[in-house]
Amino acid sequence: MIASTQTNHPLTGVDGEKERTPVELACYKLKEAGLRITQPRVSILAALIRAARPSSIDALHGDLGANSCDIVTVYRCMAAFESIGLVRRAFLINGTSLYEINLGDPNRYHVVCKQTNSVQELDATSATELRRAVQLVEDTLRSQGFSDVGHIVEFFGKAPVNRTQSDVVVPAATAS
Repeated sequence: MIASTQTNHPLTGVDGEKERTPVELACYKLKEAGLRITQPRVSILAALIRAARPSSIDALHGDLGANSCDIVTVYRCMAAFESIGLVRRAFLINGTSLYEINLGDPNRYHVVCKQTNSVQELDATSATELRRAVQLVEDTLRSQGFSDVGHIVEFFGKAPVNRTQSDVVVPAATAS
């Protein structure tokens, strides 16, 4: 017997008055976009939300556990999630893609250490100023007739030796 990965997730009748969990909100966005809510998708979304930082597909797959789904499913799900705006993609200096959940919060910008691949969120003042500048450019492009405007901004540098804030270290991509 073949088990279905389709889940009977209780989102079909979610009360608008009740506060949704991040996983429920992400599943609602899947449903709004016309995508099925499957157990592998729910597991991947939950792992991405738990990570609370940009994560590589390999790291996400590792967080899912041995019997959850194969890595190809993770790649396909991330592509589907990105196409509907449910995840944002970031990059390491070597081109490795990192993904973070997008549940409607403002874009988070990061700086990646060229030596260690550690990823740190940009400080609040710089991020606010950057959001303002990006919004101005996007508005200008829309006024010129562009549609479906988006952006990717990444910063790279060598981190100071005496960092006081905790950094997130993402493993370097393996050569394939």
